[in-house]
Amino acid sequence: MSQNRYNDLSSLAAYLPSRRSGRPRNMVAPGPNDEQIEQIVTNALRTPDHGKLAPWRVIAIAADQREQLAQGFKSAYLKENPSAGRLEIEGLEALAHEAPVLLVLLSSPVLSSKIPAWEQHLSCGAFAMNILHAAHAKGFVGGWITGWPAYNDDVRDMFGSAPEKIAGFLYFGTSNAELSERPRPELKDILSVWTPVLPE
Repeated sequence: MSQNRYNDLSSLAAYLPSRRSGRPRNMVAPGPNDEQIEQIVTNALRTPDHGKLAPWRVIAIAADQREQLAQGFKSAYLKENPSAGRLEIEGLEALAHEAPVLLVLLSSPVLSSKIPAWEQHLSCGAFAMNILHAAHAKGFVGGWITGWPAYNDDVRDMFGSAPEKIAGFLYFGTSNAELSERPRPELKDILSVWTPVLPE
């Protein structure tokens, strides 16, 4: 292994623990510009992808499209919840307007492939994490949000069609609040050594 090729591993070891998720409502300008978004997504393409299917898509929502997105959320929600209250609607509209940059991530499984759809959805999750890491590496804060819109078919149809699913809404910008460390699980509860239990 070439030492030169991996001479930045010490900085990488410091980088990984430094990433925090931000709250979209606390994200202000600057966010990544169009060229930086392309670089972020390009870097994120280095994702585990059994079968080389690229079973994911990213859709950038332009600043002047946010109100259309809010109206789409509202219409879909009222169709499902016709008696929804004002605060519910305002909360959905806020989701469409938060943070300087918003990307919609779709899991797009190739059902004709022999690769199980479950593996393809897992690849999409890895792709999302790579996008967050790539944005962090450029100095931006990111947040991966789902919520009601991610599970509504009418909202999904604004961006794609079945069997696609919205894997999440990815928000980016600069945090106007300190990013606090969230509780993490104890390593002993996550990492263990296998005790073989063999089939009889």
